[in-house]
Amino acid sequence: MDVLLRRLDVEGWRSHSGVGRLLGLLQGWQEKSWLGRWLPHCAALLVGLVLVLAPLMPSGMIGMLLVAGGGFWLLWTLAGEREGRWSGVHLLVLLYWGIALLATVLSPVPRAAMVGLSKLTLYLLFFALAERVMRNERWRSRLLTVYLLTALLVSVEGIRQWIFGAEPLATWTDPESALANVTRVYSFLGNPNLLAGYLLPSVPLSAAAIAVWRGWLPKLLAVVMLGMNTASLILTFSRGGWLGLVAATIAGVGLLGIWFWPRLPLQWRRWGVPTVGGLAIALCIGAIVSVAPLRERAASIFVARGDSSNNFRINVWTAVQQMIWARPWLGIGPGNVAFNQIYPLYQVNVRFTALSAYSIFLEILVEVGVMGFSVFLWLLAVLADRAWRCLQALRTTANPQGFWLMGAVATMVGMLTHGLVDTIWFRPEVATLWWLMVAIVASFAPLADRTENTAANGLDAEPST
Repeated sequence: MDVLLRRLDVEGWRSHSGVGRLLGLLQGWQEKSWLGRWLPHCAALLVGLVLVLAPLMPSGMIGMLLVAGGGFWLLWTLAGEREGRWSGVHLLVLLYWGIALLATVLSPVPRAAMVGLSKLTLYLLFFALAERVMRNERWRSRLLTVYLLTALLVSVEGIRQWIFGAEPLATWTDPESALANVTRVYSFLGNPNLLAGYLLPSVPLSAAAIAVWRGWLPKLLAVVMLGMNTASLILTFSRGGWLGLVAATIAGVGLLGIWFWPRLPLQWRRWGVPTVGGLAIALCIGAIVSVAPLRERAASIFVARGDSSNNFRINVWTAVQQMIWARPWLGIGPGNVAFNQIYPLYQVNVRFTALSAYSIFLEILVEVGVMGFSVFLWLLAVLADRAWRCLQALRTTANPQGFWLMGAVATMVGMLTHGLVDTIWFRPEVATLWWLMVAIVASFAPLADRTENTAANGLDAEPST
């Protein structure tokens, strides 16, 4: 059974189905129209605008851009070539959306869930458009450069707030702790936890840019980005962001070890990766221990209910577990609007409400139930398998695009770790970045399929003995 969908014949289904015949319906128009010839450039522009404006503009404007991107993806799909577009990743994303649609129809608050479904649909359309654009290596590098330059601007504002001070827009730290008066930077995003989630992808991708970008000046810029983005993320004092940063660093070091493994001397193969990983972890621990505010903030992770933020989250998680048990299979429907209408019926502390489950895994369970959560885990497994096979192929040819792939995978590990204790994923600033990472991995899918087919053909061609 092909659980990881390695040999899924999506193209064969498309060629024999009514839906498949619609794809490429406007291909003649694309070949003759001036706009048709510029479809890839216009699509890349829309994706780039989302990446530039997401941390700077209101969510409503980002939503309008996502709507435009969804419409443009539909036009491009009807006008584009008929082969080599879909993969098992697309199928699972579509399956997840279908379960979310069913959860919306059967939701106890269907109108509220419809709002969440519309947002999820826009994010998934953004994934589809970004994946289509980034199958071209140059556009992939250009779009990631756009994000990194925007993240650098956001980081500079965060550093400025740390140097000159910034008024907190809410109570982000336990008022009884020693960190009550410490500045937590939030840049243009208005919330330090949200800023940490936004900057988290910029750290592995900045490190990848050092290897991908050519010339000393671009490489120096990438080093500056790595330092600024890391510093700004740390100064958010977001504990979830710190955990995500550590997880992404460990994943990145491990992937680099795999990439360089065949070229390492035997002694380095044994001790190189553990040494580099140990040094990175020691550096993080040394920074936390030596700087008092970092030490205090990190220590608060382990005091359970002794910290007000911890106590609030534990209360939310307790209530959310009851919500999951009440509707285990399909949940209450997607989105925070539906959550806000159902949560008061289960909340532990009646004085404080919650905007979300404060855990991405619990949030998915409460929104789309065990069925949707299972598909989400399935999607992660397929993405991991695709990334591994593509990395092997890229390493064989020493293709520098492999560093973007490693950066995306490390980012996903970090975002999933951060998501254990927060749900900033559902804000467009971070949600678009998550689906951008999924799109990066999926954009390498044709490479994995070609590698698989080549291996299969080679096996078939072997003479019997």
